[in-house]
Amino acid sequence: MTLDAASQSLLAQLAAAGSPPVHESTPAVARMSGPVLAQLSGPGPGVDAVAEHDLPAPDGGSFRVRVLTPPGRPAAVVVYLHGGGWVTSDIDYQYDTMARQLALASGTVLVMVNYRKAPEHPFPAAVEDSWAGLLWADAHRAELAGADVPLVIAGDSAGGNLAAVMAQRARDRGGPHLALQLLVYPVTDCDFSRPSYNAPENQLLLSRPTMEWFWHHYLPDPQARTQPDASPLRHPDLRGLPPAYVLLAEHDPLFDEGLDYARALEAAGVPVECETAEGQMHIFFQMANLLPGYAEGLEKVAARIRTVAGAEPHAHPEARTDPEASPRSEASAHAPAAPQAATPRTAAPQEAAQ
Repeated sequence: MTLDAASQSLLAQLAAAGSPPVHESTPAVARMSGPVLAQLSGPGPGVDAVAEHDLPAPDGGSFRVRVLTPPGRPAAVVVYLHGGGWVTSDIDYQYDTMARQLALASGTVLVMVNYRKAPEHPFPAAVEDSWAGLLWADAHRAELAGADVPLVIAGDSAGGNLAAVMAQRARDRGGPHLALQLLVYPVTDCDFSRPSYNAPENQLLLSRPTMEWFWHHYLPDPQARTQPDASPLRHPDLRGLPPAYVLLAEHDPLFDEGLDYARALEAAGVPVECETAEGQMHIFFQMANLLPGYAEGLEKVAARIRTVAGAEPHAHPEARTDPEASPRSEASAHAPAAPQAATPRTAAPQEAAQ
């Protein structure tokens, strides 16, 4: 089907602002879109508790994680890796709104990993940060959720790429055990020749030139991109990976490689459910409160998490907006090296009292 009316309207609104395409920008300029889109989405709902931690990276650097805890007894811990082409976006702005809504809709703790970005921190920094964040969350599951609950890895776009890599690495290294991998329009390969990459109707907010720009900053060497830690579709053995839910966007350069990965997992004997969000474009899953397709996609993902975790949703995520919420103002805690214990600080009272 054609791109839905809401997406067309959003594209027109963004075009009227006159911003250059990402591939014609510098990383610094491209990152300026985050606050603009966040203002359109509005603040996220309040949750029961918010805590931040600084975790050490393997190369001596550090990165943040944010822990969002819903009311009641969480039924799982979900480690979420955000999109942005490994170059833009972070756990603030739109992704904070999305994560709060997902925590409430799924009834689970969300651990948002703010892996470091290219080109300042090129491959494999994002992979190693994501792995350190996953190990930290696994070591602290009982502390975060109050019980030894299931662990889920999830991500969209470049974050979906990292989530797929984390699932492969967890299998190859003997843990942690993952109950589910949730991949929303993931980057799974470095091949720009697939039909969906070149279809004119897919050259929207994400286009082939934009993906080429992202790859150039993340991993400039085309040959190095073929390693499984960068292109998980190229892993020689996909057997024994955790069950997968793959959600694709119909109008997306990444559609074909996402579908190819779902089919490859299925061929390897992995339980897979793959759905296409018809009439949606790439990045719809971060467009909180802007696109009807976002709300539908969020509920699909939340439902899969609830099924694995045996959880119940809390208040409707769009009915609990918190005008006071500001991720930048929340207290930050400095955690020791994973997987040692951390000392989280709770959020300001207005964050927890919703």
